[in-house]
Amino acid sequence: MGNKPSVVEVGSMSKRDTRISIFIIGLLFFIFGFVTWVNAILIPYFKIACELTNLQSYFVAFAFYISYFIMSVPSSYLLKAVGFKKGMMVGFWAMAVGAFIFIPAALTRTYEVFLLGLFTIGLGLAVLQTAANPYITILGPKESAAQRISIMGICNKGAGIIAPLIFAAVILRPTDTDLFKQLADMDAIQRAAALDELIRRVIVPYSVVGSVLFLLGLMVRYSPLPEINTESESSEVAAANAGKKSIFEFPHLILGALAIFLHVGTQVVAIDTIIPYATDYMKVPLLEAKTFPSYTLAATIFGYCMGILLIPRFIKQVNALRFCTLLGAVLVVCITTLKGQVTLLGHTTDVSIWFVVLLGLANSLVWAGIWPLALEGLGRFTKLGASIMIMGLCGNAILPLVYGYFADIYSLRGAYWVLFPCYGYLIFYAFYGHLIRRWSVSFSTSNPIQLKSEVQQYGVSQDKN
Repeated sequence: MGNKPSVVEVGSMSKRDTRISIFIIGLLFFIFGFVTWVNAILIPYFKIACELTNLQSYFVAFAFYISYFIMSVPSSYLLKAVGFKKGMMVGFWAMAVGAFIFIPAALTRTYEVFLLGLFTIGLGLAVLQTAANPYITILGPKESAAQRISIMGICNKGAGIIAPLIFAAVILRPTDTDLFKQLADMDAIQRAAALDELIRRVIVPYSVVGSVLFLLGLMVRYSPLPEINTESESSEVAAANAGKKSIFEFPHLILGALAIFLHVGTQVVAIDTIIPYATDYMKVPLLEAKTFPSYTLAATIFGYCMGILLIPRFIKQVNALRFCTLLGAVLVVCITTLKGQVTLLGHTTDVSIWFVVLLGLANSLVWAGIWPLALEGLGRFTKLGASIMIMGLCGNAILPLVYGYFADIYSLRGAYWVLFPCYGYLIFYAFYGHLIRRWSVSFSTSNPIQLKSEVQQYGVSQDKN
């Protein structure tokens, strides 16, 4: 009994304890962002150093995010067995192991070993995400969940802005632009030596990252972050869930997990493809193009700030979700159809790349809008439901490969059409999908009373959202 973590009800926490918890979770989201969005520079970096095609280079994203699909459900059982804090410690330590795997990978310039390291980092992140996302969702009133998630998003994307810049500053040099041009003219021995030197630059930074992640695991384990009770249910929710035995009996959750799958895929495509789009399609030097992911993330942060200011006082979080999904679809059309050179922020490029940047704004409040809608009314199924949602993060693994496949066949620009059906589904979920409470609900518009009764049975309505 002495080793069992103390559990508190969310409603019983003081404002001070709630603020401390939000601060600690915010730190976690900063770490998520730093480790995750550095992939934006790793993709073109590995493409050069390991001599890869577009499709092969996007296996960086695949290896990193497919681990979410594999680890998310086991994560829920791990957290249930040991609690949030010990589970987070395990997650940080798994990430540390992944970072240290970069050392032998760099020494041998073996792309597959790098992918193993990224996969291991992703395993640890899956545990942390499974704990942190439901934690911040229920740590306060449901109506302001999108506001809290937006704050977490600022921490995540703020780290994402600086991560590629810091990583590029550490591993890239001003003379590398000339080096990249000379590689094609080198003989096999000279090129191998140059690429070996290039790839081994990751050893020091990832050794530091691994050590920091190990220490962060210890810090979270002994932090004042309280364990929270996600197993209790209100009488209304308990009555609604009385006959539920499977997580698949919550259609709005399963549809929400698919929405997360498509959302994160569109987000990572917007961020992780923008450097290759600038360098290969517009012939912008890599040392200049490295800033474009930061612009995209800055647009996302702007959206988060708007969410914090406007939700729920001036706009309902479901309406913010609807606006963002519609904006995303419009921007995809602009990327693929509008042309013309512009000079903006010191860059002379085709205008289409700035529509890719603005996808950051379109994606900003989608995650924050989907989570509270998908977790609505889950009660004792919350942890498992959260793990199903985290499984959706494997969209980050799949969609970049789909984009890379079409980029190799057609063009880097035309491949952005793969995002259009993704936003189409997100529009469906924002307007209708999140309201479905039984798979037997009729989709016919001629019988709205049946849908309304199913919605009201669970205490959910469009006005409330």
